[in-house]
Amino acid sequence: MTKVTPRIQAGFMELLPGEQILFNKYLKIIRDTYEEYGFVPQDTPIVENADILFSEIGEDTKKEIYRFSKGGDDLGLRFDLTVPLARYVAMYYNQLTFPYRRYQIGKVYRGERPQKGRFREFYQCDIDIIGNGSLSLANDAEIPAVINRVFEKLDLGDFLISINNRKILSGLVDSLGSLNKIDEILRAIDKLEKVGQETVRLMLIEDLGIKSGDVEKIIEFVKITGSNKQIIDKLESFDIKNDLFDTGVNELKEVVKMAFDFGVPEKNLQIDLSIARGLSYYTGTVYETKLLDDRIKGSVCGGGRFDNLADSYTNQRLPGVGVSIGLTRLFSQLISVGIVKADTSAVAKVLIVPMDKVSAFSLKTASEMRMAGIPVEVFTEDDKFRKKLTYANKVGVPYIAIIGEEEEKLKKIALKNMETGDQELLDIKTVIKKIQNI
Repeated sequence: MTKVTPRIQAGFMELLPGEQILFNKYLKIIRDTYEEYGFVPQDTPIVENADILFSEIGEDTKKEIYRFSKGGDDLGLRFDLTVPLARYVAMYYNQLTFPYRRYQIGKVYRGERPQKGRFREFYQCDIDIIGNGSLSLANDAEIPAVINRVFEKLDLGDFLISINNRKILSGLVDSLGSLNKIDEILRAIDKLEKVGQETVRLMLIEDLGIKSGDVEKIIEFVKITGSNKQIIDKLESFDIKNDLFDTGVNELKEVVKMAFDFGVPEKNLQIDLSIARGLSYYTGTVYETKLLDDRIKGSVCGGGRFDNLADSYTNQRLPGVGVSIGLTRLFSQLISVGIVKADTSAVAKVLIVPMDKVSAFSLKTASEMRMAGIPVEVFTEDDKFRKKLTYANKVGVPYIAIIGEEEEKLKKIALKNMETGDQELLDIKTVIKKIQNI
């Protein structure tokens, strides 16, 4: 029989046990933090009808969707969690309470060229707040507070949340007479850091036909730097007669002020006029978060305000704001550059190691520990005792409970700390109390 070479597609991530445990730890931190702020869990299908997915996205994104037919149905794999959210809210509008605050953590799919830090299948960790008819800017300000809390708890080093408002850029472009090309222009600006200033200049002039003088104004505008107050002062001093521009500046000023009131340290929140976000459904506030470590490339979290996303599914006006952490991309970089590493392949705190065969006392001990909330593994294989200890060392379990004939007679356990090598003969209640207090 011909053997099939075991392999996976490029752009898909699989992890060994130790790394998966660490990945799940980060998932739990994110999930717990979202719930700490009152967001409720949501889960939507991976497969959606193609017309749902194609309703509110640009041509570039359409090319990346995994699309297929089954039984006459035109289907696709979700490419993000925001479009399914819009469909969900439109479907269950009469059964939801607004503002609807939800989080969803799940895999999404994009058929792009796989490269370092870019995946075809990856986890997104989203929060969104959806309003009914209106949604106050206070929600735009709370989102950075949640993200700030998440990255403080992840403890991955210094980070920066960059913030902007697309209305500012749209108003600038409108004042130059090119508002009909705003989505394409903003997508080009969004690539500024990735491809460089000269490439963006060529994209705007040669691909979009923007006048070179206007292109220079746009590029110089998005390069404005300074403190948050300095940038706001500069924006308010510009002689740009455009209502959209003025609205964007006022919204940005208000959101930044309220974000500080929500507890975001100023060192972690910075206005960046080059932040545009590539997806066309963003209409106002936009965010991107980066780790301030040169080894981690690109944004690890992004999102913004979308006022019109559900328009394709309902006549109800359902404005929203949200953000997404790309955990797969972030984790792969953290591992590859050595910022984090897996230090255990065990979820159990205790490995019960029978000296000989597994006994009823061993199993009873394991059950009592589990009833007390302690994760326990029992080594059940009939191997030599040295091999059992080798297994314990390899998986990295913090304690082993050795049970032989003598321990069983005394109804006690020889508990060994695998880090220090210390070993004590204790009764089960003392063992449970000792481990629970760690």
